[in-house]
This record gives sequence, C-alpha cells and structure tokens, in this order.
Amino acid sequence: MQFTPDLLPSDVLGMNIFDRSTGAFRAVQGPIETNIFLADEINRAIPRTQAALLEAMEERQVTIDGKVRPLPKPFFVMATQNPVDLESTFRLPAAQMDRFLLRLSLGYPDGAEEARMLQTVGDRIPFDLVNAVTNPEEITGMQKLVQDVAVSDSVLAYLVSLCAATRSHALIRSGVSPRGSRALYKAAKALAAMDGRDFVTPDDVQKLAEPVFSHRLILSAEAGISGETAQALVRKLLEATPVPPARNEVFHAEKR
Repeated sequence: MQFTPDLLPSDVLGMNIFDRSTGAFRAVQGPIETNIFLADEINRAIPRTQAALLEAMEERQVTIDGKVRPLPKPFFVMATQNPVDLESTFRLPAAQMDRFLLRLSLGYPDGAEEARMLQTVGDRIPFDLVNAVTNPEEITGMQKLVQDVAVSDSVLAYLVSLCAATRSHALIRSGVSPRGSRALYKAAKALAAMDGRDFVTPDDVQKLAEPVFSHRLILSAEAGISGETAQALVRKLLEATPVPPARNEVFHAEKR
C-alpha cells in the first residue's frame, strides 16, 4: 500500500459505512486484512495514520467502533521509508519503531544486479508470471518449529547483558526496551532454525544485534555532536560485552 500525507487511519483499517438499501451500517475491510502488509514509504503518512498500525502489529487485531476483529494468520508488516528529508515526511514515533523486528538498509544494486533488473522488469512487471511459493499453513508451521529452538542459560545471559549495555551507555539516551530484547530472542531462534540447528549460539545473537537494536536506540545530543551512529554504537557494545564459549556442543547440552 502506498502511504501518502492525505491517507487516513480508516483508509488502512477499514470502516463502518451506512448502507441506505438496508438501513444499517456494514463493515468495509481495509487493506490491513491480509497476511503480508507492505507499507510503502510509511514516513510519508501523518502520525495518526502511522499509529493505526500499532494495534495490528502488536495484537494482530484491529478495533473499529469498539468492535475487535482478529487479522488473518500469519500476519506481519513490512515497510519502506523515504530516506530523503522532505516537507511531506514524518518521523516514525519510538513506539512504532519498536514494533518492527528488524531494520535493513538495502543500498543501491551493483551494476550486474541493476542490468538484470532492467532486463527482467524494465518494460513491465510480469505479475502474470508470479506464482505462490508457500501457503499460510506452511508459514505458521515454520513459526511453530522456531518456537522449539532452544536458548541455553549462557546465551540468554549474553543476550540480556547486551540489552542492559544499551541502557547504561553514556551516548544512548534511551536503550533497548523489553520488546527489543524479545525481538532479538525470537530473531536469533529463527536464524538458528534457518541454519538447520535446534539451538541458538552467540553468533546468532551477534549477527542480529545491529538490525534489531539500531532503530530502537535514541542517542544523546553528545552522540550527534561527535558523529556517532546507532549502528556504530551497537558494534562497539558487541566488542565490549564478554562472549560465552562458542562450542556448539556446549549450547546443545545446555539447551532448555
């Protein structure tokens, strides 16, 4: 869905409209009623429209006129941001940023990738050639498998210590919230499962700390003056935090 400054919350969530033919209100579903919701250039929407996603992203439901409606399963939100600061863009509030599991910067494609893109979709996007590669039942099944991935006491303590370090750093005004620590916990388990393991290692935590933490940190004024970035601070915290033993058999034996 393309987000624009004139977009209202009802354009995302849906609304109840009066039907003259029946003399009653009827519910009109919004585009949020889907499995994968893509918010294109989300920072172009006004803050109250952005806030319409908060309940959906956290509780997987929407509330319209006091009536709660659960969203389809699985459900998750992907979003892009306009990287250019223009008059028509709005900063995403911290509460909303905290609900995104990861933030990634794709950058520009290299020459070969861009040439391949133009050869494939330069004239038109062949939607008729797009085929389904999975189904909701398969995805929910994989989500259940990830829940069975074990996190040992030593890895859990390492993860918690990284979160605590963001809350006490002199250049970080607001560190990672408990929602952020839960995000790293879940993301590390998913990465381990993708690697064919049923247990998490410190490497999984380290690989995901930057994309999970960086958009959640609010830096101090001193950090801005010194040119520090959230990504650089996360890397420094990773270097400064003691790492438990990295032998896979140790974590396999300790898994809970």
